[in-house]
Amino acid sequence: MVFTKATVVDVFCGAGGLSYGFVKEKFEVAAGIDVDASCKYPYEANVKATFIQKTIEEFSAEELNEFYANSEIRILVGCAPCQPFSAYNKKRGNDEKWKLLYEFSRLVSYTQPDIISMENVPQLARHKVFKDFVDGLTANGYDVSWYIAYCPDYGIPQTRRRLVLFASKFGKIELLKPTHKKENYKTVRDTISDLETISAGESSRKDPLHRASRLSEINKTRIIATPLGGGWKDWGRNLRLKCHKKKTGKSFRSVYGRMSWDMPSPTITTQCTGLGNGRFGHPEQHRAISLREAALL
Repeated sequence: MVFTKATVVDVFCGAGGLSYGFVKEKFEVAAGIDVDASCKYPYEANVKATFIQKTIEEFSAEELNEFYANSEIRILVGCAPCQPFSAYNKKRGNDEKWKLLYEFSRLVSYTQPDIISMENVPQLARHKVFKDFVDGLTANGYDVSWYIAYCPDYGIPQTRRRLVLFASKFGKIELLKPTHKKENYKTVRDTISDLETISAGESSRKDPLHRASRLSEINKTRIIATPLGGGWKDWGRNLRLKCHKKKTGKSFRSVYGRMSWDMPSPTITTQCTGLGNGRFGHPEQHRAISLREAALL
């Protein structure tokens, strides 16, 4: 079976990382849909596709089908916001964002794309909304497979795990076999060691994204006292925060930590340029990682 034209539509597209992956593999990406207007410029600049600023509730099946009009194989992809399911989220109630996966399922039911792919945090698999999503795909005649991918196994220099799901009308789609093993995982050193040295609060003259957040005097003292791969447990008691002196605070060992040069980085979060938000200290320089370093990792 040979197809001459496959069309991709990306819901929850953000700045276009997933779409760009399809572009690099020579797929035609027709459109990306996201509620965040700030994503329009990077999406259109990098993906060269239409950006539609709408919520998924506002985006109709009829609009989606218009993008598939001349396509032989229709592909729908998306990554719903993961905060409701993340291990970092302590609010386990009925988050409004959970319904976004049901809205994704609605689009699938009405348009019946040939292939569907989504990715999210592994914790999603524990929730009823995921079972409902998979059951809905199966009921619509899809062959569904899903996996937990460990990013260093695929050459990505951070210890992120992601749930990856495929659903197809053409049979089972399997995740590619790992390309890397522990002995040749990409490391922080491989990825960012050649960047210009900057201090906290400074920006590179060559790259506006290579800039580091300012640090208070006490946090400068703290990062100086933090060894390679270390954290707040390496500080003297006078530098520790009150919360770290309590039993409840002792489990957060990565906060204010430095990365290790010769290992993949920890999972990069939306707050990774702040020193106090995780193990986001530069391995040598006395600052948190820059936006450029975060992007590379």
